[in-house]
Amino acid sequence: MSIMRVKAKARGATTEVKMMAKHIMETGQRKDKSGNIIPAQFLAELEVRHAGKVVFAANLGPAVSKNPYFSFSFAGGASGDTLEVSWKENTGTSGTETAEIR
Repeated sequence: MSIMRVKAKARGATTEVKMMAKHIMETGQRKDKSGNIIPAQFLAELEVRHAGKVVFAANLGPAVSKNPYFSFSFAGGASGDTLEVSWKENTGTSGTETAEIR
């Protein structure tokens, strides 16, 4: 399941990255129409690697909004290189996706 939308551009000696996770980020504190608690389901960990090196890492919690947006830059990277984006939910579900630097 692909949940990450990534735009990465090499600009001189740095690479600028903009990412949005398509995720519900449910806190576990809301109730449905029947009054039942909706189980928590949120991104707990996010990591981005370039050439095997971690260039961004985040530990997230239930207070992060639906479809969270991240923006960062790192030294290095060139057009055509690949970023590896790994994520893990509080439920144990995880995934790894790739994105090309333009």
